[in-house]
Amino acid sequence: MKIFCIAANYRRHNVEIGMEEEPEPVFFMKPETSLLRNHNDFYIPDFSRRIEYETEIVVRICKMGKSIDRKFASRYYDAVTVGLDITARDIQALSRSKGLPWFVSKGFDSSAPLGDFVSKSEFHNLGDIDFGLSINGEPVQQGNTKDMIYDFDTLVSHISKYVTLKTGDLIYTGTPAGVGPLKIGDHLVADIEGRPLLEIKVK
Repeated sequence: MKIFCIAANYRRHNVEIGMEEEPEPVFFMKPETSLLRNHNDFYIPDFSRRIEYETEIVVRICKMGKSIDRKFASRYYDAVTVGLDITARDIQALSRSKGLPWFVSKGFDSSAPLGDFVSKSEFHNLGDIDFGLSINGEPVQQGNTKDMIYDFDTLVSHISKYVTLKTGDLIYTGTPAGVGPLKIGDHLVADIEGRPLLEIKVK
């Protein structure tokens, strides 16, 4: 199982972290060990002084595909949920300044909490889904898929040009503006259309 993450897919987020919009989707990968399932607790690692949340819609691939035409891409995913791309921002900033890969800042253990999946058939329009994150009962991040630069079908088609997609693969589709730090004791609840799908505690 592979985990793909899309960078720079919301313009306002690109501004807040100083990234430029690219002419095609930019993606990186996390290892399977980055997944945090079943609403388990997240433990802040001791190698970073600034761990931040990034709330994202996650798409689940349902069949194998390679070089998928965009007009057929919707056939290759069956469900969505909300997830977090947890980032060691200090390490990422240092890596970016030196032109080095982001892997350590993005791919560490438990850095990809994953919510409960919902069939895509439950949504009238996948291009207009509200989602968000609350910490300790206070909303901290809100987004809508209509603000994505590259929609689900474009992402599936683009990734499949380079990497064969297989059943169970995940695509974290990018985060809107509003990312911020986590601290011990935080209680996170992420939702889609007001429906809580992910709940974790930070320790």
